[in-house]
Amino acid sequence: MAASLARLEASHPVEIHWRSYELRPKGSPPISPEYRARIDAGRPRLYAIARDQYGLELQQGPFGIDSRPVLIGAKFAEAMGVGPAYHAAVMQAYWQEGKNIGEIEVLADIALAIGLRRMEFMDALDSAHLEQAVLDDIALANEYGINGVPALIFIDKYLVSGAQPYDVLVKAVEQVAQELGESSVDR
Repeated sequence: MAASLARLEASHPVEIHWRSYELRPKGSPPISPEYRARIDAGRPRLYAIARDQYGLELQQGPFGIDSRPVLIGAKFAEAMGVGPAYHAAVMQAYWQEGKNIGEIEVLADIALAIGLRRMEFMDALDSAHLEQAVLDDIALANEYGINGVPALIFIDKYLVSGAQPYDVLVKAVEQVAQELGESSVDR
């Protein structure tokens, strides 16, 4: 999905604004064995799509991590002007390097690698202001009725659910632009 978004951003006049969402907030009930089995059964297809469509070999990190620190870190990185680099590094660490991005030390290493100060980043993970920004994003997702990721919202109105290939995203952008009679669409 990130590859499709990057390609879309390069080819069309769109702006990508990442928002926070937690699939499994801390304290969620355990996933049933049947649901976990369905997730595991879908992985080979996911890995094949990544390999065949994007040339990526996936090595997914651990399942069921607490993503709140990742999301707070994203808010900090965005405030420091390196949001896109943080998002790309976190995605690569989790999906391609199999790292546990739920571990603070892993996140701090990512922050350092993209030019942030390690201790400043770690201090920011305790920021009530940044955590509130995450909670505000989650509330907005709930207002939109989002219950899974990825989910793309174009101009606060049009929802595209699921990891979609580049061609599908292009069609969505062009449909929105045509409907609005505009040549650029902000996401």
